[in-house]
Amino acid sequence: MTTWGYTKGNGPHTWLETFPAAKGNLQSPIDISTADCINASDDDQPLKIRLSFSKIRNVVNTGYGFRVDVDSEDSELSGGPLQNKYRVEQFHFHWGRDDKTGSEHTIDGVAFPSEVHLVHWNAEKYASFSEAASKDDGLAVLGVLIQVGEKHEEMSKLIDLLPNIRFKGDKTSFDGEFDLSTLLPDMREYWTYPGSLTTPPCSENVAWIVFKQPIEFSSDQLTVFRDLCSYCECDQCPDDEFGGQIVDNFRPPLPIGDRVVRECKF
Repeated sequence: MTTWGYTKGNGPHTWLETFPAAKGNLQSPIDISTADCINASDDDQPLKIRLSFSKIRNVVNTGYGFRVDVDSEDSELSGGPLQNKYRVEQFHFHWGRDDKTGSEHTIDGVAFPSEVHLVHWNAEKYASFSEAASKDDGLAVLGVLIQVGEKHEEMSKLIDLLPNIRFKGDKTSFDGEFDLSTLLPDMREYWTYPGSLTTPPCSENVAWIVFKQPIEFSSDQLTVFRDLCSYCECDQCPDDEFGGQIVDNFRPPLPIGDRVVRECKF
């Protein structure tokens, strides 16, 4: 299996060599230039988001971040840029080595300390996430920027578990429910554009919905992210510029090309 990551040896600049889709013209993330956005048409369907308390299947150290797998059959994402109904599968985060950078999307050239992606799949047309992941209309991702501020009380439930998955491949369960709606901002204005997965295989089949208003995490909470390791416990710590820590796990913005970013509200 090909190993990829975010170091100088296996980072985003090397992905093009192994993952052909990464050479495409619809790659994500992008820098959102607010002056170039266009307003959504009055004929567009309003975006509908139904996210509430969900069971957590697993919290996993992937070696390049941590992923939270959810069991949320009652969730629904539809309307806006979407023609079908989508269901949330997992969410994960990107962050920097400090509180200055870490988000994948930037706004007018400005980065945020972190960004959370809530990954949805087209559950109206396809039978599973794995089937939808290879389809042109298979995926939709809610992107929420994170700034340093107040402690995120709901997220602290999961952050408290991260020491249990310090090393790559570590997995833990969560006994209880998590309120996914707390990962969304109060102000429901967003940008949307056609793009790709921001990690390999970088498939260009993602409808991106990036919220304009960030949410807040405390600096201490983001510090816990940086304690995760990119290698297995049984392996030797790699001799890379991050010292085996998972930091700067974000792909830099890619050219927007001929794409249009629409500005919407609901």
